[in-house]
Amino acid sequence: MTDREPPRRRVPGPARPDRSERAGRGDRAGRPAGRRPGPGARPPRRPRPAAPNKARAIRLGSPRPRLRMISLGLTLVLMVFVVRLLQVQAVDANAYAGKAEKNRYLTHVLAAERGGITDRNGVALATSVDAYDITADPTMFTREETKTDDAPEQAAALLAPILGQDAGEVAKKLRTPKTRYVMLARRQTPQVWKQIKDIKSTLADRARTDKTAPNVLAGVFQDPSSKRVYPNGDLAAGILGWVNADGKGGGGVEQQWEKDLAGKAGEITYAQSGGRQVPTAGSTETPAVPGSEVELTIDRDIQWAAQNAITEQVKQSKADRGYVIVQDTRTGEILAMANAPGFDPNDLSRAGSGSLGNAALQDAFEPGSTAKVMSMAAVLEENAATPATRVTVPNRLHRGDRLFQDDIDHPTWYLTLNGVLAKSSNIGTILATGQLGKTQPEANRTLYSYLRKFGIGSPTGLRFPGETPGILAAPDKWSTSQQYTIPFGQGVSINAMQAASVYSTIANGGVRVEPTLVRGTKGPDGRFTPAPEPGKSRVVSEKTAKTLAQMLESVVDDEEGTGVKARIPGYRVAGKTGTANRVDPATGKYRGYTSSFAGFAPADNPRITVYCAIQNATKGSYFGGQICGPIYKQVMEFALKTLQVPPTGTPPARLPVTYTP
Repeated sequence: MTDREPPRRRVPGPARPDRSERAGRGDRAGRPAGRRPGPGARPPRRPRPAAPNKARAIRLGSPRPRLRMISLGLTLVLMVFVVRLLQVQAVDANAYAGKAEKNRYLTHVLAAERGGITDRNGVALATSVDAYDITADPTMFTREETKTDDAPEQAAALLAPILGQDAGEVAKKLRTPKTRYVMLARRQTPQVWKQIKDIKSTLADRARTDKTAPNVLAGVFQDPSSKRVYPNGDLAAGILGWVNADGKGGGGVEQQWEKDLAGKAGEITYAQSGGRQVPTAGSTETPAVPGSEVELTIDRDIQWAAQNAITEQVKQSKADRGYVIVQDTRTGEILAMANAPGFDPNDLSRAGSGSLGNAALQDAFEPGSTAKVMSMAAVLEENAATPATRVTVPNRLHRGDRLFQDDIDHPTWYLTLNGVLAKSSNIGTILATGQLGKTQPEANRTLYSYLRKFGIGSPTGLRFPGETPGILAAPDKWSTSQQYTIPFGQGVSINAMQAASVYSTIANGGVRVEPTLVRGTKGPDGRFTPAPEPGKSRVVSEKTAKTLAQMLESVVDDEEGTGVKARIPGYRVAGKTGTANRVDPATGKYRGYTSSFAGFAPADNPRITVYCAIQNATKGSYFGGQICGPIYKQVMEFALKTLQVPPTGTPPARLPVTYTP
């Protein structure tokens, strides 16, 4: 017994559940009851004794309500986005697309090249040269673009001296809201744009090296344009007119023929970025159509001679103004129309207010004795007298409520009707026109009808801007004195062109041809379109016209005539002097004189008419024959040589001036 190990003592274990309980719960290892663990299985772990229950256990809340709230919020947000998306893409799609197009694309007007104006020989009187319109994009001067608050002011300080404008006005334009295009200056020379471009380049180089230095001129651009230039300065300025700041004709032919000269502007639309065209995005362009060229009837050289002559005489006489008209008697074409003082359309800032326009067509004045030729035409055409009819002319003549006299005191003159015209007798003219009717009212009506036929009281037909038709009252409206003063050119008003047209009518055999100033137009295709034919009307018979021409020769050729200073060696000259009381435009009262001379040459085969008038000469003589006769001679000689008109070589008629009682 000693060799054996003593037997182990049994220790009682926990009570086992009976079979039925094991069958219901299984063993501690989670296996079904009644099964033993297989070989190698770990023995079941004993359960730990339960911890004493010191406090109630915390139960977590359900997450489902929070998830529902989040889901609802996300759903509402998504619905807002969906609704907005539908509004942008469906409801307001066109509006937003339009705004996008507007912001992306810029449309600029392409200015048409203005047509030129030439004289009858194609010499340029008005032309257009390359220029630039200086523009800006105000959105490129904001703080967001320039990172500075005073970019417009900085840009204006640089631009104003170059453009000749006020810096404040330029800055105001650069701050214009809700636009991407403003006009800073029109029709600037290439030199002006070059100065701006050089400054832009300098600022751009500085901005590349110094990010804090903005290029305040980045938003300044140029649009190609053109500038009107008058290469002959003030020559024919009254005819040509000028072009205003908007690029439209402001007077003269420039205004009258604006539609033809201006052409038709084009348009270009292109994609832009930062105010610059995107080269690869393409563009849509409607080309501009250049204006037509207008060819005038005037001759530049004759215009120069006329303008030079009248300018010098106005200065010497210290007169208010003067005009000279040269006309082709056969065609009615105006070869020259000069005014003094004139103006330079290249620089209107230096022009006097009274010199703008065309005084030869715009001034209405009483013509004086140059109008007597119409009275004589009526007397001859009505067979009331002949050139040899004797007229006794006293020193004074009482008619109506006035006592009439001639320009000088004289004893009783014994003149022929030709002598009345040669010596320019007012009294003799009153006596002659009194024979036009059995009564004075009847004589008035007859004279009025002839004045109207000569074009008095009606537009000349030029349709020139500002032209006056003159003043001619109906005969039943003539005052007691007018019925006696109108026959010798007082109490009736005309313009210089009307006066010249009267003498051209006589020179043209009694047929009045409406004066013309434009020969035609030449379109962009080079095709010439002649101007419409001028209107024509017979005023007096050819016989009467020829007789009048011979009578007008006596004014110049006869030693007793008043126009001896208008003689031209080798040529037969017909003419008439005039010295009329002048109505002062400022006061409406008579002050000073209108001095004039009108005539044509050669007298027996007329080709050219010249009319000259000077208003209010205050130095030297004021008689028309003395101060306008020499101008007539100077201009007529030049015109005859320029047009190569030879003398006729025939002797003058030498009609009698006086008679022996």
